[in-house]
Amino acid sequence: MSLTVIIIILTALISIQAFSNPQIQRQLIFHPVTMREVPGQWYRFLSHGLIHADWQHLLINMFVLWQFGSIIEQVFTSVFGDMAGRVLYIFLYFSAIVIASVPTYFKHLHNPSYSALGASGATSALVFGYILLDPWQWFVFPPLPAIVLGVAYLFYSSYMEKRGMDNIGHNAHFWGAVYGTAFTLIALSWALPHFLSDFLQRLLEGPTSPF
Repeated sequence: MSLTVIIIILTALISIQAFSNPQIQRQLIFHPVTMREVPGQWYRFLSHGLIHADWQHLLINMFVLWQFGSIIEQVFTSVFGDMAGRVLYIFLYFSAIVIASVPTYFKHLHNPSYSALGASGATSALVFGYILLDPWQWFVFPPLPAIVLGVAYLFYSSYMEKRGMDNIGHNAHFWGAVYGTAFTLIALSWALPHFLSDFLQRLLEGPTSPF
């Protein structure tokens, strides 16, 4: 069984339990004020990526994880070997949840009304890691090239973050994208010295017909 499938199963099980048990959500959610004031709450940097706001939020994140995580996992195991590739992939996923939340932590350090949840930072990291592999790959829905969809995704996340209408960590999308791009670029460039030049060449070639 792939690590991607294992992460999906683990996240789904915990998220579904939290849907019917608010206490679980309160214990795992990202809440900067609690993390600052109460000792031993740093685990929330990671735990909030295992719960989601509702079924729609969960299904979207897990679909993105399955679609892009499977590819990144295969690339890493192919380039670095089975064991090292899996370790690198699992580190990318969970560290992205943490790293993408750090700017938000400092931004809302004194805001008791702010909390967030979801694996948005990690899934965004995977999406932008994939964009480095194939920037002009077309998607069936929405019918856009990967790099265009990625940029549109960031604009949407910025808009939703400014609205502040839910507990979804939209700001984590941006920082997850930055982290995922940097991590994937550094890792693959270390193993494949020509990776960056290959990416730039593919990028300059521009989009092809979706047909």
